[in-house]
Formats: sequence, structure tokens, C-alpha cells
Amino acid sequence: MIDVHPPHEPVHSWPDFLLHLVTITIGLLIALSLEGCVEWQHHRHLVHDAEASLQAEIENNAKGMQGTLDDLHTQQATLKQDVVILKEIEQTHKMPEHGHIDVTFRIHGFEDVGWKTAQSTGALSYMPYDRAEEYSDIYGEQDALKVSEQQAARDTILAIGPFLNVPDSHPDPTLAELEGMQGKIEVLQGQLLLVDTFMKGLDGAYKKFLAAHPE
Repeated sequence: MIDVHPPHEPVHSWPDFLLHLVTITIGLLIALSLEGCVEWQHHRHLVHDAEASLQAEIENNAKGMQGTLDDLHTQQATLKQDVVILKEIEQTHKMPEHGHIDVTFRIHGFEDVGWKTAQSTGALSYMPYDRAEEYSDIYGEQDALKVSEQQAARDTILAIGPFLNVPDSHPDPTLAELEGMQGKIEVLQGQLLLVDTFMKGLDGAYKKFLAAHPE
């Protein structure tokens, strides 16, 4: 807060009045300049800390991306084999001796604490527009991937539903049940194709950003 005090001595003439006015004006300009410098320095530190945090977060997320993609491709191959086994059961009416149904999916989380902090502190508003846009695009892709993974998890639950609470003495599934299982697994396969697309897109975004902004 800037305080403006009246003159300590009475003003007897116009020159005295103008002198006091000029003195107050100069004082206000100096105070405002100092306050602006302090605020600018604060914003500069805020942006620096936010970018350092975001850089580290993106690097950490990018490190595990290849393993995440490999895991997803393994799950896709397993589901493909599940469909082959179900079709074989439909034809032979019995479970293959060396085959089993395995429906799994794992959600791979990506860190976004730095991004949420940059948003809540207002650091993004003090960054150059193009840099803020880069971060927004990357974390927007992360969010899209997160939504697609959540849907895949839901599809997985629906696919394994028919296998739950089935006693060992339960008769072999009917053709309609087998077709229903196959349909649910194929829906999950389709969703994983979308997850795969988002993962590859995010992997490319990570690599592009880190190549443009090496540590």
C-alpha cells in the first residue's frame, strides 16, 4: 500500500504548491516503479519454478512411455488369443487343453501435479503464449488418454463379468454365452486401439517437446 501524506508546512504560494505537487508525483512514480519491479520479480520466479517442475514432470512421464506401450501391446495380443480360444470352443464345444481366457487391462497413470500447480498459482498467465500452449497441448493429450483408459477399464469389467461367481460344477457355456463374451472382448479390443492411438500421440508430443527444450 502506498501512503500519500499532506505537506507538513502550510502552502503560502503557487510555487510552494507546485513544488509539493511535483515532490508527491515523483515519490509516487518511484514507489510504483519499485512495486512493479518487486511484482515482476515475483512473477519471474513463479514462472521459473513452474517450468522447472513441468520439465521434470514431462521427462519423468516420457521415461516410462515405451514400457507402457509394450505392456499395452501385450494385453492386445492376449485379447486376440482370447477370441481365438472362444471361437475354438464354439466349434468344438469344449475348452482347449492348453488354452485359457485371460482378460486384463491396467491403467497407467501419468503425473500432472506440476500442471495443476501451474494452473492454480496463475503461473501460466505470465508465460509466453507459445510456451503455455505447448504445456496445454501435452497435458490435454494426457487427459484424453486418461479418459480412454478409464473407458477401457470399464469395458474390461464388463468383459470379465460372465466369468465371475461361476462354480466349477457349472456346465459349459452355451453358444449365446460364448458369443456374448466374444462381443464384449472385441469391444475392449476396439477401445484399446483408441488407447494405443492416444499413447503413441502422447509419446510423440513428449519427444517433440523434450527435443525442443533439452534440460
